[in-house]
Amino acid sequence: MSAQSAASSMKPAGMSAPKSSPTKMASKMHRRSRSGCFTCRLRRKKCDEGKPKCKACKHLGLTCEYKRPMWWSNNDQRRRQKEDIKNIIKRTKLSEKSSTLQPHCTIPTPPGLTYSVPTSDGFSDGIGRTRATSEDSQDSLEYDLGYAQPATPATYDPHAYSMHPVHIGSHVPPYPPSFPYEVDIKTERQMFVNDIPTRRDSSISTFSTFQPPAPHTALPAFPSGEDWIQHDYFETRRDSWSGEEGLDFNFFDFSHGVVPHTAQQAIIPVDDCDRRLLDHFVENVLRLIFPILEVNQHGSVKAEVILPALEANKCYLHCCLSIAAIHLKSTEGIQTEQIDNDIMRHRYETVSELCKALNRDTDHLQILEATLGMIFFQCSVGRPDDCLPDIPWHQHFQAATSLVHKLELPRIVEEMPETGVHPPFNMTLTSWIDILGSTMLGRSPQFANTYRTKHLTGSTSGLCELMGCEDRVMYLLSEIACLDALKMENRVDEISLCTHITALAQQLDATESHHDALVTPFSNTGAIRPRQLSRNMTAVFRIAARVYLCSLVPDYNRYQQSTINLIARLAELLHFIPSGPDGFDRSLVWPLLICGAYSIPTSPFRRVFAERIERLGEQAEFGSFGRMVRLLHEVWRRADDTVLPTSFTCEPTPTSTTSTSDTRSSNKNTQNVHWRDVMQQNGWDFLLI
Repeated sequence: MSAQSAASSMKPAGMSAPKSSPTKMASKMHRRSRSGCFTCRLRRKKCDEGKPKCKACKHLGLTCEYKRPMWWSNNDQRRRQKEDIKNIIKRTKLSEKSSTLQPHCTIPTPPGLTYSVPTSDGFSDGIGRTRATSEDSQDSLEYDLGYAQPATPATYDPHAYSMHPVHIGSHVPPYPPSFPYEVDIKTERQMFVNDIPTRRDSSISTFSTFQPPAPHTALPAFPSGEDWIQHDYFETRRDSWSGEEGLDFNFFDFSHGVVPHTAQQAIIPVDDCDRRLLDHFVENVLRLIFPILEVNQHGSVKAEVILPALEANKCYLHCCLSIAAIHLKSTEGIQTEQIDNDIMRHRYETVSELCKALNRDTDHLQILEATLGMIFFQCSVGRPDDCLPDIPWHQHFQAATSLVHKLELPRIVEEMPETGVHPPFNMTLTSWIDILGSTMLGRSPQFANTYRTKHLTGSTSGLCELMGCEDRVMYLLSEIACLDALKMENRVDEISLCTHITALAQQLDATESHHDALVTPFSNTGAIRPRQLSRNMTAVFRIAARVYLCSLVPDYNRYQQSTINLIARLAELLHFIPSGPDGFDRSLVWPLLICGAYSIPTSPFRRVFAERIERLGEQAEFGSFGRMVRLLHEVWRRADDTVLPTSFTCEPTPTSTTSTSDTRSSNKNTQNVHWRDVMQQNGWDFLLI
């Protein structure tokens, strides 16, 4: 039977054929094709393939997904998804029944716009109807006693990431977008007895409309309510971004797989004394972690990285609580014994749980996840003068390296072109730490061979999506770090060193495309364009890689015109990277360190750098950015105070040379203040990434 005849056989009885051409008729009739929504395919129902939602999903209040969802690839997750859908359908039917039992119920006209949403007490039947709505409110997944919301066009305000409250049953359009404000939302549990809705305990929660509610807030956990609305909200945002730049929101293979929708409002089990730390982590620290990933895959950091690990990984939870205590101490200037005890207590619990897991030699993925958290999260918090005892980051990384080998992650990423699997998130994070961390120590990256293989095959590891710099540039940075290590160990002669430097410089040139114009990363609506932001950040990293490569040349000094020009160019490129508390300066710590360390006092870089520090405010004082600023100031203090040779008192031309060998020797001895030496002499064990 052909596809057309099969489609004809499924036409309901009594339906007359439309008077149109056979081509149009075939396109209108339902076909069992792969273009139907995944929700209908999971339910094994016909799909009319309507956009943005098919008729069946719209009627039942289901999430209509045309992009392949992550739960589709796992049988257990499909089963859970199907149960969630059944619960939604059941609840919708019960709501429809209950509405028929109260035919004379009336909904009063909602009051004017205030800074609080009306509570359920304002309705005549006493049943709560307050809820947050998705962007497409008339298709929201939670029907309220059968009352339909008038269809209104969706409004998108890129500056206000909020779900605007809409009163169900009103005959006025939803409130227009406004600036972020706080709303008090009263929610109630409902229980149906013999199809009659009865009322249960209510609670009032205060949410900021700048972003969806915090995941740990104690909202009643409906099986298919607000969590689906929140999911729908993110999906509408994703559609607007992907339509502009074609982003892949299922790019990474996260260690926990698909997160159940109920996990987005899960209550993380912690002691009462630690609740404050957990709240602080979710509300203040979480937004500092993986800012580029958040731009590329909005909501992934919270829903697919942090929350699942907090729920399932006790070691990870203690790690995050210690990080929250450090951030609390740094930002609020708390200098008490209690906060220090909180930091050390959770550090001890983290290490203790790690040791137990290592002794069991099980749960390697969870151990790796927690170990990477202990390394990387420290980059977002703390001040340079932290004096509490801690294990150096590179000792943690040794354990992480062993776990990566046990999990065979290098083999998985090397075989990605053949297998087509998604990049494992933990391996991508490991690569980021490995490549840039190796420059801190003057060693070769642990997985340099893997990066070399990836570079030769031209495949990606997800570094661009995670930290903003194109994978090819990061692979070449790994090669430069290997060359740096060989030079430090005196394992390469000067001729071979210069040959390798020339070859790597040419490969860096090959990563630069004339089509990648550097422009502002903001769209006409004011939203960030992730692809353009990555292009701009890659250009900054590329210049820093060139400066790093030039510094390996024998008898190098920072007053060479080529270096001066490169660093001046980077200062210009920084104008294409958003600055301030909501900008991305904290994602540029490594290139700012490299170019800043080799900048001269008159370089425009220093003026631009000072301006960006001022815009960051107090956030420039902690985390890796604060440590980098502290290190640069110390490098400048030592290098700039030295007496310059006469021939270098002014900016030299590319053909400038010194007149005597004594002058060259003086320049070499007084100008080469290496930032790594300054770190070692001050006992600073920083990971500046």
